[in-house]
Amino acid sequence: MLPRIAFVGIGLMGLPMASRLLRAGYPLSAWNRTKEKALPLTELGADVADSLKEAVASADIVITMLEAGPIVKRVVQDMLPSLKASALVIDMSSTRQSEAKEVAGLLASRQIAFLDAPVSGGVVGAEAGTLAIMVGGSEDDFKRAEPVFKVMGRPTLVGPNGAGQVAKLCNQLIVGGTVAIVAEAMLLAEAGGADPAAMRAAIRGGFAESRILEVHGQRMLDRNFKPGGQIKSQAKDHVNIMAAAEDAGLQLPLTALVADLFDGLLATHESADQAAALLALEELNKGIRLGEKPDQF
Repeated sequence: MLPRIAFVGIGLMGLPMASRLLRAGYPLSAWNRTKEKALPLTELGADVADSLKEAVASADIVITMLEAGPIVKRVVQDMLPSLKASALVIDMSSTRQSEAKEVAGLLASRQIAFLDAPVSGGVVGAEAGTLAIMVGGSEDDFKRAEPVFKVMGRPTLVGPNGAGQVAKLCNQLIVGGTVAIVAEAMLLAEAGGADPAAMRAAIRGGFAESRILEVHGQRMLDRNFKPGGQIKSQAKDHVNIMAAAEDAGLQLPLTALVADLFDGLLATHESADQAAALLALEELNKGIRLGEKPDQF
């Protein structure tokens, strides 16, 4: 029989991830602080619990998909007395490495297994089941969770507890930096008299090709800043990247600049897509605007 899953945190990512598990036949209980957000899962056969205790009490595997590390820790503390001794807790949120290790220690005090398994791929990847899943923990626990992960995407064990979060930060470092560079290229084309759309078409297929040039380059041309991967998430991730670099004794000068760029957008566009990095550059370069289309939020 398939293990029973408790899915905690039914937001933009949690909803499609839990939906895929239900469609794959996993018995699943869902809990969200705002219960209404989890109710659509009932149509797929989920039990939407009234309390966290009720959701996790009979679960073989508990998956958390929450906003930030402190919230993950608080939720794990709250669920700890209700967990089965044989349960495996998997946090798929994006947190600091130190926070993942802290949660692992908290669960280890009760002999409960833990994996940190943050994801990349956004809502589109969650819906399609193509998420990149970066897993930190033991090989035995990874093998136990691997069939569940494969319903949601492509899992890779990258090291012990905390290593999953480091891998995710490396991913976000590359994503955030590339989004910012694509925005700079678009604005340079505009200011220099080249057609930005034609420039993008011309360089695609060469060494500059990337999924970010494809997706976010088009978003910038369309001025489509409707939420996908949000500014607030990138800003949070870059705070965590800089914290991890400090812990490791590293200086990351380019990443520090990107962190400042996303942080500067929090006050005005925190819920916009990360392609809104373009807006920060336009603000810096008064009078230069990419295209004539209206902004979409």
